[in-house]
Amino acid sequence: MVQIPNPPPPEPSAARSVPTSADVARLAGVSRATVSYVLNNTGAVRISEATRRRVREAARELGYVPHAAARSLRAGHSRMVLMPAPSFPAGPLYSRFVGELQAALGRLDYTVVQYGTVGAHGDEAARAWAELRPVAVLAPGSDLGPQGVRVLKRSGARAVLTLGPEAVEGAHALLTDQEGVGRSATRHLYDRGRRSIGVVVPVEGGLDVFSAPRLAGARHAVAGTDATVTELPLAYDEGDAARLAARWRPLGLDAVFAYNDEYAMLLMRALKDEGLHIPGDAAVIGADDLMLGRLLRPRLSTVHLELPAGRDLAALVDRAVHDPGAAPERHKVLGATVVHRESS
Repeated sequence: MVQIPNPPPPEPSAARSVPTSADVARLAGVSRATVSYVLNNTGAVRISEATRRRVREAARELGYVPHAAARSLRAGHSRMVLMPAPSFPAGPLYSRFVGELQAALGRLDYTVVQYGTVGAHGDEAARAWAELRPVAVLAPGSDLGPQGVRVLKRSGARAVLTLGPEAVEGAHALLTDQEGVGRSATRHLYDRGRRSIGVVVPVEGGLDVFSAPRLAGARHAVAGTDATVTELPLAYDEGDAARLAARWRPLGLDAVFAYNDEYAMLLMRALKDEGLHIPGDAAVIGADDLMLGRLLRPRLSTVHLELPAGRDLAALVDRAVHDPGAAPERHKVLGATVVHRESS
């Protein structure tokens, strides 16, 4: 049997030292303080653009990046804004909102970290977030209670903001009027002569924080009129949509607010496969105003949702970080406008 000899051990390589701000300062021909001012985007000190460029080029050449923990020690707090991933399925609208917010916070020199929610909820999740010592937390309101807010603040978070239909004690609140979404969509159907209106309620977990108030808003929209609202549980599944479409005629419905555009498109396809004409047999309206809804035939009516601009929310985070003792602010941030198209 032929034995293959083991390869010789590699020669020990010289230890490569981690570049420091002193190395950058020597290469750029400036002081360490200037390096700190430039790389930390400090605006309080006037430094020429030529010097800034020289410092950045030296840092790139050496592979130097500022040490976040050391910077936090000097500042007395981190620059991390923690955004827990939502426990509900996030659609394109929410993803776009988060992307704009991350970019705006980055321009203010904050580092945005998204934290997964698997295995931890409520106050337990807040304790896990607190371990990272963020300077600010922006969380879906349904995932955080008053005790969780207190845990975060005791751990050093200067700003806690919630996004949801209700405020949480001790936190700044970005209030989303989900009832207004259901109310606007259903009133639109009523004003166009529909009197037997279905409202899709997704059965997927986590969406009830949106679907329940939307259903309530739909009922309020036609309270005291000759119209009726029927709750329609629906999974985001072609088979379930087909079963609902097969029951459409026995249910006696003439319109549906389908929770959002994705469920609306799913149900529209099933209704058409069942031989129903849209909008003749069934007027359909969604919410979110997704591009795909405009490409359908008939084009999908929808409720356009106006979320806060990323720069405005980033400014609120920054303001709260710099004034942690200020009274919590409350802002209504969800505008709802019906966009009428051919499906209704």
